[in-house]
Amino acid sequence: MSGASVVTRSPVRARPAADEVIRRASLGTAMALLVQYGLGMWVNLYVTVPARDQGGGEFAAIGRALSHGPAGLAVHAGLGLLLLIGSVVPVIRAVADRRPAFIVTSGLSLLAILGAAASGAAFVNAGTNGASLGMALLTALALLCQVVNLFLLGRARSAGGRPARG
Repeated sequence: MSGASVVTRSPVRARPAADEVIRRASLGTAMALLVQYGLGMWVNLYVTVPARDQGGGEFAAIGRALSHGPAGLAVHAGLGLLLLIGSVVPVIRAVADRRPAFIVTSGLSLLAILGAAASGAAFVNAGTNGASLGMALLTALALLCQVVNLFLLGRARSAGGRPARG
């Protein structure tokens, strides 16, 4: 035998299909939205926004909530920012894979999360009930969009492939 050695390579992992990425991102986003929704109700009922955090502009309010706000408010604001970042993933994947139904639902979810963040900033800034209601309704809309994604993906699996229009 010759002195040649055999090098074995570890198997290369295949990239998950677009449907799988969208499914995982939608499920994760939906679960995070539910946690955020419950945390938001808790903050609304039991946390008082300090007077020093009010006024001075809505988007500055997010920074004040994260750095100086009560812990519950800071966690709520931080999770909201993570949700915003995470909700971009299904949009990018849907666009890259040219999936119109998922582009619409994931894009609408992203816009709803952006709107909820703006409403949250308005709530910290001024403490109005309308801003709190807007935050809750937009969060519900974002959650509905993620559930629709999961429904469409489940329908595709049961049909044995991609949905015709998704």
